[in-house]
Amino acid sequence: MALPRLSSPALALLPALALLPVLITVLAGIHAGGVEILTAFASAAVHPSLDPLLLKALLRALQVTLAMALAGWSLSLVLGVLLGCFASERLMQTWSWPTWPAWILRRSLALPRSVHELIWGLLLLQVLGLHPWVAVAAITIPYAALVARVWRDQLDALDPSRLQALLQGGAPPLAACCTALSPAMGTVLVSYGGYRLECALRSATLLGVFGLGGLGTDLQLSLQSLQFRELWSGLWLLGLLSVSLEVLLTLWRRRSRQAQAGQRRLCLFLAGVILAVITGSIWLHELLPDSGSVVWQGLAFPDWSGLTQAAAELPWWRLISETLLLTVLAAGIAIGLPPLAMLLVPSRPWQVVFNAVWALVRLIPPPLTVLLLLLSNRPTLAIGALALGLHNGGVMGRLLREELEQQPADQQQAMDALGATARLSWLYGLFTPRSPGYLAYGAYRSDVILRETVVVGLIGGSGLGWQLLESLSSFHWDAVLVLIGAYALITLLGEWLSDQCRNRWLQS
Repeated sequence: MALPRLSSPALALLPALALLPVLITVLAGIHAGGVEILTAFASAAVHPSLDPLLLKALLRALQVTLAMALAGWSLSLVLGVLLGCFASERLMQTWSWPTWPAWILRRSLALPRSVHELIWGLLLLQVLGLHPWVAVAAITIPYAALVARVWRDQLDALDPSRLQALLQGGAPPLAACCTALSPAMGTVLVSYGGYRLECALRSATLLGVFGLGGLGTDLQLSLQSLQFRELWSGLWLLGLLSVSLEVLLTLWRRRSRQAQAGQRRLCLFLAGVILAVITGSIWLHELLPDSGSVVWQGLAFPDWSGLTQAAAELPWWRLISETLLLTVLAAGIAIGLPPLAMLLVPSRPWQVVFNAVWALVRLIPPPLTVLLLLLSNRPTLAIGALALGLHNGGVMGRLLREELEQQPADQQQAMDALGATARLSWLYGLFTPRSPGYLAYGAYRSDVILRETVVVGLIGGSGLGWQLLESLSSFHWDAVLVLIGAYALITLLGEWLSDQCRNRWLQS
């Protein structure tokens, strides 16, 4: 007898069960002074410090973060588009070139893509020293590989009939590609490129938390010294910048959808990206004129015997099981919490409250949430899962809101007219038609969470991330290389699994 198959709304809501063991563990671990610390943190949110000297310092740190994000984002887009073109078999065939170099390049890009930007930042910090361009390079390397993958996939997925017709008509390959492919690729670049800019801002803040400069460093110092009012001053400034950026990108996307000239739109965006490279570089130099030049600190490359010995010493079962458990719990919270909260109280005033909550949890970097919880709790894996799940839950909550805004309200209104309760009409009239798309993005987000376990692992003392920090601190390069290889292998397997799930739900 075949097992019953769960519907997509149930698959979107059931992961919220991960909250139960996490909350039980966290609540059981709160010590006597924990409530007082959390209360002081919450009350400081409405009384941030307005000291002019502090605000001036925070604004300067925010500019450093924005300049790092701008330079890293624009460089990654330029490199990603170029690498994506060279990795595209369709473009190779258009010029009658062999396709095997494109295949090799596509496989080679999997390694830099699978390593989180924080790991890149810590590695480059060891070999290049403390320099603002270390953070820029840490953002650029994995982001360029990600953009190359998306760009290549979109190029090869386009209908080739128009391109073939132009080539058969005698058009040169470059002119034919620009005419046939640029309208669709311009939309991809504007939409995905704007999303990557938001990610670059979050990554630049995160790298600052680990000592690479900018606002993240100030936020971490304020939290460690329990200066919650100063911490909230920085968080509100970061929130103001994030909201402004989100509004600008939304207006840009709407304007781009209305534009008819695809080639002009693509050229304008590429010109803006190149201008951003120059602006970010000059801005960073003006803000940090004494940073000097990047100097290679030297690195002894490990040999094979050292690698095998390091691999034999590591407790693989514990490290990998903790990393996977952290991923499952955090992904369950991130995917299941937003629809569950909206289902329990579907009224419009509560939706406004939820939108504010999603924006707030998206604003606070997960390492800061872990540090805050550790001030009032004992270190457990549940702390890392809660911090990572809430942060990514903010991202999923925003996506769910955008998905529901695109859903016509006819079905929900019809159910209301038939006397259905508000929860039932929200579930079946509004959420159910959008649940496959939400689940598909949830699969992609789970892949992101697997990469981000290194972030909370470094703070929370669990999984591969913690072991990686220990090996980096002791300059045990054999273990560092082995751990990065293991991380890359696990994240590539997770990426393949999430791709399979996403394709299945998008086709359902």
